[in-house]
Amino acid sequence: MHATGKTLFQTLINQRGWQDHQVFKRRYEQAARQLAELEGPPSIATATIEKRQFFRYAHGEVRTPQTVARRVLEFMFPGIPATRLLGPAPSGPQPETPRTAASRGSSMESSEYGLEDVVTVAANESARFAAQAESSNVGPHTLEQMEADIRRIVDSYPNRPVGPLFHEVRALRDRAFELLEGRQPPKYTRDLYVGAGVLCGVLANASFDLGRYDAAETQARTAFLFGELAGHNGLCAWVRGLQALISYWDGRPADAVRLAESGTGFTPESGTAHIRLESIKARAYGQLGRADDALGALSAADRLRERLTDADELPGGMMAFPLEKQLFYASSTHLWLAGPQHLSDAEARADESVEMFEAAPPERRRLGEMSLARMDLAMARLGRGDLAGAADQIQEVLAISARRRTESVDRRVGHFGRRLALHPGAGSPVAVGMRESIIAHQERTIAELPPGGSP
Repeated sequence: MHATGKTLFQTLINQRGWQDHQVFKRRYEQAARQLAELEGPPSIATATIEKRQFFRYAHGEVRTPQTVARRVLEFMFPGIPATRLLGPAPSGPQPETPRTAASRGSSMESSEYGLEDVVTVAANESARFAAQAESSNVGPHTLEQMEADIRRIVDSYPNRPVGPLFHEVRALRDRAFELLEGRQPPKYTRDLYVGAGVLCGVLANASFDLGRYDAAETQARTAFLFGELAGHNGLCAWVRGLQALISYWDGRPADAVRLAESGTGFTPESGTAHIRLESIKARAYGQLGRADDALGALSAADRLRERLTDADELPGGMMAFPLEKQLFYASSTHLWLAGPQHLSDAEARADESVEMFEAAPPERRRLGEMSLARMDLAMARLGRGDLAGAADQIQEVLAISARRRTESVDRRVGHFGRRLALHPGAGSPVAVGMRESIIAHQERTIAELPPGGSP
């Protein structure tokens, strides 16, 4: 379409001082963000206007803009349809914009865009905003159901296959995202951020159990963001612990220490998050060979445990850090530090941890974590020459792992196998039997996504 002369759009932007493309572009993008927040969808928030399109609007080369542009323009110039806005400017005295006329208090009742229209438009805008603010796509029942689903998931995670659970958690996370894109009172928004953060945290843990460290770190970063948006210190501290664990298992103990230290800056109302952070630091310091720092972190975890009075503010289950888990983190720390005394301490802590895990009802046992505690116990017994005692633990671990494998347990089994091959008793029947079992386990084809527990 050819230019038709001065448009109403050009008249109004001249009145407002928006005739420079960059100035108008900033106003346009600000309006798009406000429109996305008030009416949606969120994708409108990224709308912008290129220089060529801006001048085409001004020169009358476009009469019917695309849907997004139409909505933004009509939001910027209330009461003026986009087709009229991009049409020729009225002849005679130049009409003022509703905003300009209102600000000057002019009497323009007879003008097409006069004070009467301004008052009506303003009233309609207020009524529309009030209706939107009052409406909500989330109610107490929706949140209660989501919280119940989250509790069930985190409670059953250590005993369920990761494959089916992963898909279930992902679907529930998508539902939380969908609700967040709608409209709800601020108090519900915070609860949704917490729920979405927990679900991303579970997906991070599941990705880690599957050996997908990059994906786990991405999920964890998203979970941490939601914790910050919700102002939920417990969630932020827990996610920092998960990030530290990923770094520890990825052979980056210095990063693990840094992340765990960062997590201590978020103080939960209650619970075990800081005990977990100190225990993770102890393992990382052990991996670094910093014995004094490692033992100091173990002592700090013990002191925090002694002062613990209230349950976790998070849903519990896989997100809790019970004493039996703290014990096998301590055993791992002592194994890193090596030496006869540390070997003895590692065996004692791991043995106590396994006993506590076994004391739970079968349907409540944290099998992945118990397997890791058994691996610590097997390593300690191997270190002091008790091959038969080590074999007992290995057989238990392999029996569980055949049904619910995790990458962390597989790695520990592989490490044990390499240590066993170098042991003075490697040629004994017991050692040969263990090595054959480990090789068979490692060669077994995994027909589906491996299930797992929380490391």
